Amino acid sequence: MEHHSDSHSHSHSPLHDADDFSADIDLLDLDGEVLHAYLSGAVGWVGQVAAGRPVHRILDAGAGTGNGALALAGQFPEAEVIAVDRSGELLARLRAKARDRGLDDRVRTVEADLDQAWPALGPVDLTWSALALHHLADPDRALREIFAATRPGGLLAVAEITDPHRFLPEDVGVGRPGLEARIMAAVAEHHAAAMPYLGADWGPLLAGAGWIEVAERAFGIELSAPLPPAAGRFAQAYLRRARTHLDGALAGDDLAALDVLIADDGPSSVLRRQDLAIRGTRTLWTATRP
Repeated sequence: MEHHSDSHSHSHSPLHDADDFSADIDLLDLDGEVLHAYLSGAVGWVGQVAAGRPVHRILDAGAGTGNGALALAGQFPEAEVIAVDRSGELLARLRAKARDRGLDDRVRTVEADLDQAWPALGPVDLTWSALALHHLADPDRALREIFAATRPGGLLAVAEITDPHRFLPEDVGVGRPGLEARIMAAVAEHHAAAMPYLGADWGPLLAGAGWIEVAERAFGIELSAPLPPAAGRFAQAYLRRARTHLDGALAGDDLAALDVLIADDGPSSVLRRQDLAIRGTRTLWTATRP
């Protein structure tokens, strides 16, 4: 299994800690706001794959604050969406967003830990799981559980980060460039033992769980100035989550430079930098239950 140096089970920031859901709410919402073009493209591709198939019940496994669930409700206007997450805080935010969009009659939430006994969710026609399965202790079991809950001919869509997000120019660093690369390498090392499926090639895993017609599509993310207004806050939230893992893992000058970048004020804060960008890749795998 090949692993990559990042990411994002229940809930879904790329730097998520399973016991700190409240810290993720803003980051997850900002992800949906800033990367809305990616999400629209990914959900649109799922719609193309599903063309001609009945989609009446959708499961979002590891729904977080509902970016995927609400986008799917828009893509499939006749479908009920069941959003599952183990965090009541994230699901409360999801329900509020659904109400704001007039979707609360079509989107329901289920609080459940998918590392434990799965709730009775089936039968479903489509399951979406974004930046979530790699957080589970046994993702292979999750793929089998989803398979069992899916009607024959139904679909599964799994989205993961396959190239970590980058926000800063290569020359950022105190006395030596490459600060962001060192940050992400240290985060990856922190996560390697706890999340061995992070950055996995999910195609063989899907096939091994009995899914067929496995397809893969990469969505490159390349945003530069002028960025959306929320981009600085997204970068700040993302890097602040990274910072929680880095004491003792980076040199003191790197930590000090990162603290300057994620501060709320100062000309070098990511909230004010004019050279900020957002780069990365998310990959979506789709598969069919025979």
